[in-house]
Amino acid sequence: MTTDATALIILLAAFFGLILIRVPIAVALIAASVTCGLYLDIPLVVLLQKMVSGLNSFTFLAVPFFIIAGELMSDGGMSDKIIRLADAVVGKVRGGLAMVNVLASMLFGGISGSSVADVSAIGTFLIPLMKKKGYPADFATAVTVSGSVQGIIIPPSQNMIYYALAAGGLSISKLFIAGYIPGILFGCSLMTVCYVIAVLKKFPRGDTYSLRQSLRIFLDAIAGLFVIFIIIGGILFGIFTATESAAVASVYGLIITVFVYRSLGPRDVLNVFLRSLKTLSMIIAIIGASSVFAFLLAWLKVPVMVSAFFTSVSSDPLVVMLMVNLLLLVLGMLVDMGILILLMTPILLPVVTAVGFDPIHFGIIMMVNLGIGLCTPPVGTSLFVGCSIARISIEDAVKGFTPFYLTMLAILTLIILVPELSLWLPSKMR
Repeated sequence: MTTDATALIILLAAFFGLILIRVPIAVALIAASVTCGLYLDIPLVVLLQKMVSGLNSFTFLAVPFFIIAGELMSDGGMSDKIIRLADAVVGKVRGGLAMVNVLASMLFGGISGSSVADVSAIGTFLIPLMKKKGYPADFATAVTVSGSVQGIIIPPSQNMIYYALAAGGLSISKLFIAGYIPGILFGCSLMTVCYVIAVLKKFPRGDTYSLRQSLRIFLDAIAGLFVIFIIIGGILFGIFTATESAAVASVYGLIITVFVYRSLGPRDVLNVFLRSLKTLSMIIAIIGASSVFAFLLAWLKVPVMVSAFFTSVSSDPLVVMLMVNLLLLVLGMLVDMGILILLMTPILLPVVTAVGFDPIHFGIIMMVNLGIGLCTPPVGTSLFVGCSIARISIEDAVKGFTPFYLTMLAILTLIILVPELSLWLPSKMR
């Protein structure tokens, strides 16, 4: 193993050069890795083996099952039932529709596991409704997009699975459980901000439901929401692993949407599987390609160099973590979240563990940090989806984000300073 500055320049320049000309991420990773490997005289069969070994993981089996479960519940009308439930709970207070938006994302995030899916499913209905009720378009977009970050923190989260893979087989069950308290804290903080802004700007109140109506809405949604209890209960009480819970959740979602809600027919289910297969194929390509890229970064001692740089600036754990988070915040504005997790985890995890941070704790920190990147231009995927739904420019949308950005940064800081928020619940697992 050797450090070769020229090889490192070739690897990074080829990757970012291809990205700039809009070559697909997986192709850019593979092309840069092959070019660098040829320069280093590494046999191509070795690179191929690294690509395959990156996918040879029991943990990875959870990804297709969670994708299928999320697609089934989304297409099966679960988002509408969750919105009605959230409206029955908090809709009657001032600014209640904004709080409904956040609470619905909290509940739906526990099913879809995706920020973009959250914005698409929840925002398609609530953003136009909020505008119709008198909420500013930038505020409606900011609430929806920032609330969708809960889908990354509250399990099941596909990005947590990527982190577990990149971290070398970390327990996905513990990662999942670690996300609940920070995720709920995140949602409650956003709802508080929504309420304060609503009072200051005198936003309207929502509808009031009778006890009988609320009970009927709850019973209508409980069958779909039970998938959350399957995942957290099964993992927390040691009934099955996270991968097994993904399989159970997908089968349960199929039964509920087809036989209970009767919202999906055979053709709809087939479309769900085909769409899930398309999504999974892209994920497989990116994970395999990133495994080769990460192998070459390790070959060139990039993690060692990064660690040496950070520790040369300061040996204080909080200072090192501050520098790591600033780096991730900047990168999160420029590169997609999944790619950053796969590429930066092997580099940064040794740095933070060397100064005393737990890998599970750092995983939650990374999820929140890069989740903020999804709300931030120029590459904020969730922000783009939210703006397209609201029919508002990104420049106009960002104006309403200031209180939400500050809240998300405050939650990130709190999670860093109080590790127990992330580590207490996993410590109670059987």
